[in-house]
Amino acid sequence: MKTLRTVLAASVLAASGAAMADTSVVKDGYVFERNQLMPTGARVEAGTTGYGGALLWTANPYVGLALGYNGGDVSWSDDVKVNGSTYDLDMDNNNVYLNAEIRPWGASANRWAQGVYVAAGAAYLDNDYGLDRRVNPGEAFKVNNTNFIADPNGSGVNINGKMEYKNDIAPYLGLGFAPKISKNWGVFGEVGAYYTGNPTVTLTGSGDALTGGQDFQEALRAEEQKIRNDDKYEWMPVGKVGVNYYW
Repeated sequence: MKTLRTVLAASVLAASGAAMADTSVVKDGYVFERNQLMPTGARVEAGTTGYGGALLWTANPYVGLALGYNGGDVSWSDDVKVNGSTYDLDMDNNNVYLNAEIRPWGASANRWAQGVYVAAGAAYLDNDYGLDRRVNPGEAFKVNNTNFIADPNGSGVNINGKMEYKNDIAPYLGLGFAPKISKNWGVFGEVGAYYTGNPTVTLTGSGDALTGGQDFQEALRAEEQKIRNDDKYEWMPVGKVGVNYYW
């Protein structure tokens, strides 16, 4: 019975406190409005993580939220270097993110200063990076920093690979600039990085490669291992631009 009385007393006090808090809220004019949950804007965007858009919320001049999606294919040619090897990169992106955007000068009279923000949040990542490399007969190339030559009498060497970031919740930090150019329209740019941990990596080589040192297939396995354990592949860089619309 003593325990029951204690619980009942605590319940009465809690209810009384809640009633007093509600009275204070109404009295002071801080009534919650459901429209505060409605987005205040939207944007379209494109960049290294694909293309898509986001809904925007503005809590106050200093803090906002962005809930968005980036997806689609992005291809880059002849500029991805992995341990001395150069690959064509085909990215298949599928990302859902939620970021808080902190504006240190959000209440400034200068609209350019208002546009500076720091983004911090997280994303669900489900990304595939396709790697492809074709070497002509007689051409020199490197795998795992080892020199090889594609057999001049063969059909050349082809290396296919895949880097996968699957089902990962990754934290994000970025820096952005989103000034308004009119009452309803604005532009934005953002750079940052997701911390993803190392990806799953596979490399498959076909064709004949000549060398006086390491075996070609052994070099591929060693290169896979280096990518899995290299710190720089724990980070996914982000760069994107877009247009904002506010209502």
